[in-house]
Amino acid sequence: MATNSNYNGGNGQRPAGSGRKPSGSAQRPTGQRPAGSGQRPAGSGQRTGAANGQKRMSAKQRAAKKRKKVIIFGIEIVVILFMVALLYLVMTHTNNEGPKVTVLETEELQIPEEVQQDETMKGYMNIALFGVDATKESLLYKGSRSDSIMIASINMDTGDIKLVSVYRDTYLNTGTDSYQKCNAAYSYGGAEQAVKMLNMNLDMDITNFVTVGYKGLSEVIDGLGGVYIDVDSEEIKHINNYQIGIAEVLKCDYTPVTETGVQLLNGLQATAYCRIRYTAGNDFKRAARQREVIQAIEDQAKKADYDTLSKVFNSAIDDVYTSLDSKDILDLLANITKYRIVDEGGFPEETMRATGNIGAKGSSVVPLDLESNVVWLHQFLFDDANYTVTDSVKEYSRKIASDTAPYLNK
Repeated sequence: MATNSNYNGGNGQRPAGSGRKPSGSAQRPTGQRPAGSGQRPAGSGQRTGAANGQKRMSAKQRAAKKRKKVIIFGIEIVVILFMVALLYLVMTHTNNEGPKVTVLETEELQIPEEVQQDETMKGYMNIALFGVDATKESLLYKGSRSDSIMIASINMDTGDIKLVSVYRDTYLNTGTDSYQKCNAAYSYGGAEQAVKMLNMNLDMDITNFVTVGYKGLSEVIDGLGGVYIDVDSEEIKHINNYQIGIAEVLKCDYTPVTETGVQLLNGLQATAYCRIRYTAGNDFKRAARQREVIQAIEDQAKKADYDTLSKVFNSAIDDVYTSLDSKDILDLLANITKYRIVDEGGFPEETMRATGNIGAKGSSVVPLDLESNVVWLHQFLFDDANYTVTDSVKEYSRKIASDTAPYLNK
């Protein structure tokens, strides 16, 4: 049911995570999500003149867009590291039981032997970040498709961080030789299968993850007093429709968004905003909205004191599931002053992907050549210009091409 509160809004965000075991100790970072790119475009100006003048304008716009994307990802990682530090402080200064922690068995994660022996990848901590639509606690563990999938690769020597969003509709081997949208892996086999899926398809060495549900996101935003989001006329209807569904699941009231423009959104409104996908840009735009909310959360968090932040974190702690233990946290904290975002990207890479309706598998993002995308990924994350993919990736690449070729518009 709608309430009459004046809390206007409509924006959504991506999770952050941190964790600890039901019995024992462990602390956890945060994550977010998703994937996607940049933020909502500001207005665009037109310029008259010669063609070469237009080219100069276009180049400036592209450069500005790239700078914005880097800034947004920088904010995401600041949020992640901030939550890591906050979690450590909360866990060491309170009696809180902490988030839910599990241990992933390395032998079950399908890390290719060649990858384990790859000297180029040593010295990096690779963490999978999942955002799930968990309407109840059990869905944090399994049964919910991951709404966002991201890999944070941290160079532990330099503090350099690179982020890659793996688009949730990417057509991949889900870890059981079943080929479909990669976000199904989390639903079928939880974090273990989702991490396995990333290692198998991308020749990665990921042994840790952080998962956060949308309920936790909503609670964080409410704890910070809401976030300021610029809502447009196309988004209002969808925000309110999503609010109705979420409010029914969480058994709470909601406040309709009635105006466009910059406004203060509460947690439910912002969470609904991040769910919107049926506007121009579809899922890629949805990811942009998630980043927009991340930035808004960071803006609010910078104004909050420690007591407020502790309460915020504690309110969301039940909606966090992770494999990171206290030693992992301490390793991360050792470099916290030198962490910096140096680059971001999306997988499949923009020039090596297509979209299409792959029969019964539905609308998917297709890596036109998985092998080439994995080579790009390793050059991007680890500066490995000479990477050679494993035979397994070559096999998956051929299968993906065979499955999707009949459906793609050439």
